Amino acid sequence: MTDDEILLGIGLTVVLAVGSQILASRLRIPALIVLLPAGFTAGALTHVIHPDQLLGPDFSALVSLSVAVILYDAGLGLDLRHLAGRTRGVVVRLLLLGVVITWAATAGIAPVMFGMPLEVAVMLGVILVVSGPTVVGPLLEHVRPTDKMRRILIWEGSLIDPIGGILGALVFHAISASQIEIGKGFQLGQLLISLAVGLVGGVVGAALLWLTLHTLRLGETLGTLAQLATVIAVSAGCDIVRDDTGLIAAIVAGLAVTNLRGFDMPTRRPFFETLVQLIIGLLFISIAATVTPASLKPVLLPSLGLIAVLVLLVRPLVAYASTHRMGLTGGERAFLGWMAPRGIVAAATASTFSATLVDKGLDGASKILPTTFLVIVGTVLLYGLTAGPVAERLGVVRSARARPLLVGGDPWVIDLGRALRSAGLDVLMWAGQEQQRESISRAGIELAPGELLAAATDPEARLEGVTAVFLLTDDDDFNALASVVVRDMAEGRVYRVGPPHESHAVLAPYTGGDVLFGRGLVRHTLAEWYEQGARFAVESAGDAPPSGRSTLFVVRADGRLDPVTEAHVPIAAAGDSVVLLGPAPAMPVHGDPSTGK
Repeated sequence: MTDDEILLGIGLTVVLAVGSQILASRLRIPALIVLLPAGFTAGALTHVIHPDQLLGPDFSALVSLSVAVILYDAGLGLDLRHLAGRTRGVVVRLLLLGVVITWAATAGIAPVMFGMPLEVAVMLGVILVVSGPTVVGPLLEHVRPTDKMRRILIWEGSLIDPIGGILGALVFHAISASQIEIGKGFQLGQLLISLAVGLVGGVVGAALLWLTLHTLRLGETLGTLAQLATVIAVSAGCDIVRDDTGLIAAIVAGLAVTNLRGFDMPTRRPFFETLVQLIIGLLFISIAATVTPASLKPVLLPSLGLIAVLVLLVRPLVAYASTHRMGLTGGERAFLGWMAPRGIVAAATASTFSATLVDKGLDGASKILPTTFLVIVGTVLLYGLTAGPVAERLGVVRSARARPLLVGGDPWVIDLGRALRSAGLDVLMWAGQEQQRESISRAGIELAPGELLAAATDPEARLEGVTAVFLLTDDDDFNALASVVVRDMAEGRVYRVGPPHESHAVLAPYTGGDVLFGRGLVRHTLAEWYEQGARFAVESAGDAPPSGRSTLFVVRADGRLDPVTEAHVPIAAAGDSVVLLGPAPAMPVHGDPSTGK
């Protein structure tokens, strides 16, 4: 290839990788639905995007290192301390039974359906046991199942990827160690050597990460670069000593960072997440480009049959057995049986292992990648198109109505919680003082756990199910600081009540974020109005607010909550409700937040 063709190929790959993910986010579908067809189409139409043309024999090594980074990131989410009660039992069963049943079923039927040797069928089976949060997460965002269903499926997807990666590496080495001859069997000693190399590499990686992240206390940018360099260096070193043991090392390093005290990895890692997202896009475009239409033809019909078996028989059986006597409803058990898409780790491991096995001359190894490609596309399309209607039919969809968290325990805040609850919202409140918490309970409003806001200092804390956070305490600096800290904990946006205009607080006047109710209704004004008799009321949208009343929220007909802020004044439509405050006391009026005057 000429230099111009190489530049065109690299540029086109990056554009397709990023553009496909942007398009998928706008369509609210898993990125795989766009990435795979885009890469496949580009690979069929032009040779400049084909990784073998761009990178030659180096492509396999880059795929291996890319998978190591992805599996390290997956290992970072592997904190078993967050699994508790029956949820832990269901997830553990799904992992154990899912791996065994899916692996056995695929290995059992693949020789008949595809005409491949048993070794290849075993390799295909272990590749297809994985699912992954990179595809399950976007599907669940679209479906919006209950918190219990979401938690189970996210944990299953997060855990199954590294487990599948480890098993894939071990099976690959077992096949390689036997020199592709069934009669010689799998040499246990070779497997143990590979496992030992991976474990040692993982320990070395964990030690280097301890040095950079704990001892040197590098910031986010340098810390991310240190993680990336460590994972790549350790994985490459292990692969030099023994092929594909770098995957084991990457997983072990990720597990160590998550579970050893002292690392304090945050839940959100924007820089590292951006790198991983880019790697995923580039990897999928490149891998899909290697799949030719000619390679799909002989495996198309058998792959459709395999998809049917996995979706209609294997996954429902796994879900039924895993949830037996675990306290789940029939709808919840059925939904778990209808959610097992395949994702990035399946594609990447198929590309890495199949290419090596093909080079070693193993009969049928060339069918692994196209079959995996079709299973990924088929399962993602099927679940992506049907999961929403199925979840609604089974009654496991989370209510579309807003679930706001109000932080604060002053009388006016509690009365605001009552008003929002009377508008049909599922209100949650938190306050630090015991007296305020008792007042919230007496008001009949759900009280968040006492450690909820203290957990904001925990870098791994999350606020599940909360659609918006409203910081309404009488401490302006706390509201300002919490608006920054809690931002990455909540699923929705974070708002805070405005400080007095003449405030001399340290943070409040200078911190960004969404400030509620406009400049006319800052914190002390709200409290003063309430003390002098102003009250909250919920009325149907239509006429303009009565004189002396100010609009604070618009509750949409579908249950969404749209607050008035300094930058946004929502317009109520037919069927909506409005939350008002008034009448204003006989005092100098600071202004109407709906006008900003």
